[in-house]
Amino acid sequence: MNSKVTSEGSKLDSLKWVVVVALVAAGVVGNSIFAGESLLYRVLALVALAVAAGFIALQTAKGKAFFQLFKEAKNEIRRVVWPTRQETLQTTAIVVLAVLLVGLALWGLDSLLGWLVSGAIG
Repeated sequence: MNSKVTSEGSKLDSLKWVVVVALVAAGVVGNSIFAGESLLYRVLALVALAVAAGFIALQTAKGKAFFQLFKEAKNEIRRVVWPTRQETLQTTAIVVLAVLLVGLALWGLDSLLGWLVSGAIG
């Protein structure tokens, strides 16, 4: 019984994805066809098509899984211990200093090798 329900759901999901792709294609083609129209109207139409396509996509199994992943990621971000402003500034200063030192070392090495090659070549 469950396999029958799952297979019917997957058939409907495929149809929903076809509708989503058709909506996106309609937005792309419509934007090209109506290129002479006002930008505001084209943007509003594209937003409406995107909302409709997103709503239909969220009705599929993969869409629901994506939304669940999004909610879990949002909760995980809340649990992250973010660095303080002072820690961020100190880390940034260390990175900038390291980049400058490596840049100077590479510049010096390039200059030395250029001088040696020009001396060898004449």
